[in-house]
Amino acid sequence: MSEKHEMLTSNAKALTINLDGSLYGTIAEIGAGQEVARVFFQAGGASGAIAKTMSAYDMTFSDAIYGKAPRYVSRERLQTMLQHEYALLKERLNEKRGDRTKFFAFADTVATKSSRSPDGHGWMGIRFQTEPLQEANEIIIHVRMWDKTAVLQQEALGIVGTNLIYASAYLLDDPEKFILSLVAGVGTDRIEVDMLKFSGPAFGHIDNRLLSLFLVKHGLTNAVMFAPNGDVLQPSEAIYNRPVLVERGSFRPVTHINVDMLNCAAAQFLHEPSTKEKNVLVLMEITMNNLLSLGELDAQDFLERVDMLGHVGFTVLISNYSEYYRLVSYFRRYTKEMIGIALGINALIEIFNEKYYEHLDGGLLESMGRMFKHAVKLYVYPMLPETYAKFAKNGVSVPNQPDTAGHLITARNVLVAPHLRLLYQHLLDNLKIDCIAGFNEEFLAIYSRDVVARIQNHDATWEALVPARVAQVIKQRGLLGYTSPAPRAH
Repeated sequence: MSEKHEMLTSNAKALTINLDGSLYGTIAEIGAGQEVARVFFQAGGASGAIAKTMSAYDMTFSDAIYGKAPRYVSRERLQTMLQHEYALLKERLNEKRGDRTKFFAFADTVATKSSRSPDGHGWMGIRFQTEPLQEANEIIIHVRMWDKTAVLQQEALGIVGTNLIYASAYLLDDPEKFILSLVAGVGTDRIEVDMLKFSGPAFGHIDNRLLSLFLVKHGLTNAVMFAPNGDVLQPSEAIYNRPVLVERGSFRPVTHINVDMLNCAAAQFLHEPSTKEKNVLVLMEITMNNLLSLGELDAQDFLERVDMLGHVGFTVLISNYSEYYRLVSYFRRYTKEMIGIALGINALIEIFNEKYYEHLDGGLLESMGRMFKHAVKLYVYPMLPETYAKFAKNGVSVPNQPDTAGHLITARNVLVAPHLRLLYQHLLDNLKIDCIAGFNEEFLAIYSRDVVARIQNHDATWEALVPARVAQVIKQRGLLGYTSPAPRAH
């Protein structure tokens, strides 16, 4: 963000818009008072930019204006508000000033902290023109408010809403600057932005998944989600009161072992007494640490991985949660249902590595208490003995494995550090850790790095190691260094 934009207060931003002369619009707010409108009126000169402000608190009035809604703090209600207010602007003012005015309609519908809503959250959006007489564009965000009082949450909403209007007018040329500007003046300890979506003719070149990645990269949120078709999902809506099964990985590329692990775990998860006949959410998760493992964040590499997962039908979660107990705590924000985690032997051993919990007063024991506090279960995929040996040889701190006489390494025979074995056995005995059954043993020797090496070395055998749809998208788009084989000379 340029120094000019960084230094502007919310009042200065509102005054800039009020005095611009080319911007004119409506501010409609439900749920926390007219917080954004207040900033614009306090800044002065609001008549230069504001055609109307309104707030319909009573549900009967709100329904009469915008139509009935199953939930008033929802994306659907926000978009109804934007459509209605923008259409009114065009209908009433287009003939008079449409050729010289960029119209906008800002709306929010929020619930601040109260006895009925202990956690504040809400939807904000703006429908706007980038030039007079052009088709409208739209930006919507979902925010969570972490201030302890409703008054402070209202103040933060006024600042964020003003930031959004300002950014839509002056910061569209740089999406990362746009994103950073949303929390200017409040900070990420007061406001979380966990969903952002651009749409409209001005944004044909923008991939909303990349914008969501920037939200995580810059700490505006810790996790974002994408549907198999690439649509950006709002996590609380997608997860709300659903059992969740998740597999963490690099997925570079997605291989048969990744899909087999999740499919087998899902078969067991769906037969758990607490998940039968429920709408289970199945996720593939990539951590930011994984995306940064090669150094700087590679946006193209990120999009390729999400595309591959989408092609085999998986919903994708990108998170900042390196430790599994933090991932479980994230899901617990939104659901009290069972949580399942599918993982391999290597990840299981890492969970029992005490170095990851030195920042906790209770160390590893505290992390286990947090992770398994409610209905949580680990479904562990087996490993070949020779793979385990490679794992140890690569410098990973693992206990010496007993002679398994050629048998697979499973959750039942893997060894953790001696002083943790009673704890580990307790988790096994109480079915907090379980072995994955029904797996395809032929897939156990597949390694993603080996697949990438074969692709780059023009070794066609790589295709047998990944699902057919993944192979198809790799070849069609030239992913992971794939190039078409040279035609044979006649």
